[in-house]
Amino acid sequence: MSNSPLSIQHIGFLSPGNYPEADPLSGLEKTLELFSHGEALGFDSAWVRQRHLEPGISSAAAFLAAASQRTSKIELGTAVIPIGYESPYRLAEDLSTVDVLSRGRLNVGLSAGRPLHADLIGSFVFDGDWEKNDFSHERVLRFADNLKGRPLGDETTFIKTPFGPQRPRLQPHAPGLIDRIWYGGGSLRSAGWAGTNGFNLLIGNVTTGEETDEFFVAQARQLQRYRASGGAGRRVALGRVIVPFDSADQTTRRRYSDYAAARHQRTLSPQGERRTLFARDLVGTADEILEQLSADPILPEVREFRLELPYEFQEEEYRQILHDFATLIAPELGWKKLAIAADVSKSSPTNSQHRKERSAG
Repeated sequence: MSNSPLSIQHIGFLSPGNYPEADPLSGLEKTLELFSHGEALGFDSAWVRQRHLEPGISSAAAFLAAASQRTSKIELGTAVIPIGYESPYRLAEDLSTVDVLSRGRLNVGLSAGRPLHADLIGSFVFDGDWEKNDFSHERVLRFADNLKGRPLGDETTFIKTPFGPQRPRLQPHAPGLIDRIWYGGGSLRSAGWAGTNGFNLLIGNVTTGEETDEFFVAQARQLQRYRASGGAGRRVALGRVIVPFDSADQTTRRRYSDYAAARHQRTLSPQGERRTLFARDLVGTADEILEQLSADPILPEVREFRLELPYEFQEEEYRQILHDFATLIAPELGWKKLAIAADVSKSSPTNSQHRKERSAG
């Protein structure tokens, strides 16, 4: 693929953030170290899922606040926070704080709808009859509106503070964060809604089969709907599960291959009532993976790519996967590594500065 027309300008990775149930600190610490490792390799962004009732990251805001102090340049992201469990106002406060701590590096990925495990924990999260709560897209719009930092009340509204009377608004205000909201789109409706409302789009290796059993056909239609609905000028990040094993030993290679084989059956037809479609996991040498990526019709349509790490592996394996991807695969997709400056402790460049530095190199 050395003559490939692909032009991936941004690569990120999505970490599962797993930990042993009896020792959460060790797993969280390893994920923080993985973020630092990814930054050293030149990755542009590092993302985490927010998961509940599992030994994984249940508070993306708390975790990324810590990650903001372990890294200097890499963008940080949530992929995704199910907003159904969140207060749009309190979540805006928390994530604005993370964005300020990270010096403007935060990306906020959200999803709407009735959240997973609501029957089990809905009564603990909400007061009263939680089933009447609004789980629609409107919750995302309320969150975004809170980020605008407009004063509350009218021009005569002031609150008493230790610093004297002040106009009340959400604090801290994080200028620019509203432009870094992403929606996890996996259907025509959600993709169209994200485009109409001006959000960036996250798409991955799971989607909904609507009038087709073909994964790529369904995802291409969703991307087309997003851009036709107003998202043509927005960022789109494509995620795929990729496991290169060039620098792995033979035992690890076999385990990676067995992992993919165990998940292959689900890719053959739509799964469940929602007709969920799964893309194949790409496991093998860098050359084999590049050959498979050359047949991915979505890849030429995007400029940002997200490496989705499997749940079941160990830290040293994640490091090997990140290394092989960044050194052997990403450059063949058109990506150029962003050099880490000798002293990056004082500031973090904005997205536009990232692009200038890369094009200058």
